[in-house]
Amino acid sequence: MSATAPSSAKRATVIGAGFGALSTVRELRQRDAQVDITVVSPRAELHYLPGIIWIPSGLRTREQLVVPLQPFFRRMGVTHLAADVTGLREGGRVVDTSQGELRNDALVIASGGRFIKKLPGIEHAITPCEGIASAEQIRDRLRAMQGGSIAFGFAGNPNEPSAVRGGPVFEFLFGIDEQLRREGRRDKFELVFFNPSNEPGNRLGAKAVKHLLDEMARRGIRTYLGHKLKRFETDKIVTEGAEFKADLIVFMPGLTGNAWFDQTDLARSPGGLLQADAQCRVVGSEHVYVVGDSGSFPGPDWMPKQAHMADLQAAAAATNLLDALRGRVARATFKVELMCIIDGLSQGTLVWRTPQRNVILPPLRLFHWIKRGFEWLYLRKYR
Repeated sequence: MSATAPSSAKRATVIGAGFGALSTVRELRQRDAQVDITVVSPRAELHYLPGIIWIPSGLRTREQLVVPLQPFFRRMGVTHLAADVTGLREGGRVVDTSQGELRNDALVIASGGRFIKKLPGIEHAITPCEGIASAEQIRDRLRAMQGGSIAFGFAGNPNEPSAVRGGPVFEFLFGIDEQLRREGRRDKFELVFFNPSNEPGNRLGAKAVKHLLDEMARRGIRTYLGHKLKRFETDKIVTEGAEFKADLIVFMPGLTGNAWFDQTDLARSPGGLLQADAQCRVVGSEHVYVVGDSGSFPGPDWMPKQAHMADLQAAAAATNLLDALRGRVARATFKVELMCIIDGLSQGTLVWRTPQRNVILPPLRLFHWIKRGFEWLYLRKYR
């Protein structure tokens, strides 16, 4: 496949280098060998964030989770622009970047979400999914601790409850519990889970919530549920109903849109994400699509913010983008499906949810190995 597209080829710009963006690139190229694709992101790298849950235990390192993307871009015949996006003009046809402007015939925004950092004292917490460095910070803090209290929690976007990502927090919680047991140090630590909801993780389904809370009780993990968070301090968490000691805070706040969205005229959801329709089009814009955590999509309130969902949305967005450029009616939609393995370092729990069914399978060592196998297969596409 030639890396140089004909001058008459339509130009598609993809913003981002995460799961949704790369899936969009693959889907576009599979459907059209000639479309001129440019990817805009600060680095030509994929950071495989699902694997950061294994960094504290040493099962994974940064080098294993960072995939250089230049070989993949060459295979796909894609141009990469190393830049930060600063805004859009002309209805999305011009992308303003730190390296100048970039014109397109169609645009896909897959730049992820941004964590809401408004809670007083949030600088005292580590937000693991901000990147590999955050997981390394948890690892290093854990190694330096001789004992104490470690608190794990997450919260949503008050204006958009679905803009939340809580699954990794459960994995850090159960993984660190298992790690401390292996190290013979569990008795020196108090592990605490906190959440403003009485049913944390309810997007996974009622059976999953019960399983998670039962598992915490079995492992001797204290819970503080159902009280709004007020603030974090250096060694304390304060809620409206209680305050408790925390020498290390692992916390995932709710998601909102990227800061540069404010420099556009794109339609926004109540929580600040890009408002999308069932075809992944940004509402009210022509040839502008959104995939993954950047968007707010129609569907059930449990629709997940996860890589699997972004992959499904990418297929719909790519199909509709190409159809629209060819003058066809865009009809492709995506199925809504939650599928994850909640890993606990030695075993995993499978959760699967669709509009028709909700399945949870008990913790098995097999599922831990399936999760590791999936990582290998997924990254193989981009290495």
